[in-house]
Amino acid sequence: MQLTRADPGHRSSQMRGPLPVHLQISEMLIREIAAGRVADGARLPPEREMAASLGIAVGTLRRALADLTEKGLLDRIQGSGNYVRARGDLLGVYAFFRLERIGGGGLPTADILSVERLPKPADLPQFGSAAKAHRIRRLRRLDGEPAAVEEIWLDASRAERLEREDLSESLYLHYRLALGFSVVRAEDSIAVAPAPDWAPAEFKPQPGTVVGFIERIAWAGDGASVEYSRTWFDPGVARYVTRFR
Repeated sequence: MQLTRADPGHRSSQMRGPLPVHLQISEMLIREIAAGRVADGARLPPEREMAASLGIAVGTLRRALADLTEKGLLDRIQGSGNYVRARGDLLGVYAFFRLERIGGGGLPTADILSVERLPKPADLPQFGSAAKAHRIRRLRRLDGEPAAVEEIWLDASRAERLEREDLSESLYLHYRLALGFSVVRAEDSIAVAPAPDWAPAEFKPQPGTVVGFIERIAWAGDGASVEYSRTWFDPGVARYVTRFR
């Protein structure tokens, strides 16, 4: 297996956003393993070679590999190397993010377009207990390429205020670390729908073009529904994937 700059799924130039670089590397590898692009039992390249191909320091790579080892996804054998252990329960920061590149994998990043606290529109399904919600609009990328636009509605009972500069790369990570609750379950409905008129120009499908469409209701650990979201994705860039093992 080779990880090189020539592979668009592994360009260090795509290491962006507030998530630490070693976690970005770890999450990228988790998604590659889940997609089958890094096979179970595969021996990773030597650490110095792998770090050079990714354009990162060896110390940063070792932190990423330590994270994978802690998650049970890597066997580090002294004097032999690092070997992948594929598992059915790959738990990472992006465990609930179901979009991948057409060929599989791809590191997700997000550009926040707007954050507003608004009354819940009448066309939204029932979720949460408050009359208002925080509406977050984002452009999602896979390996830096615009792949989807999202509109997330977080029930206002979970946060009095949300500032865009405080939001992390992963909203579910932010919910857990900053807001004190975790999303433990989500229900997705998949269809097609016209791309929204608020999507930025970087999202290639023009407004009104029929694209992939995902609606989600998410529940917290206390059993309450806390979030409704809708995602429009470019089928020329991304696919929706759920795996069972």
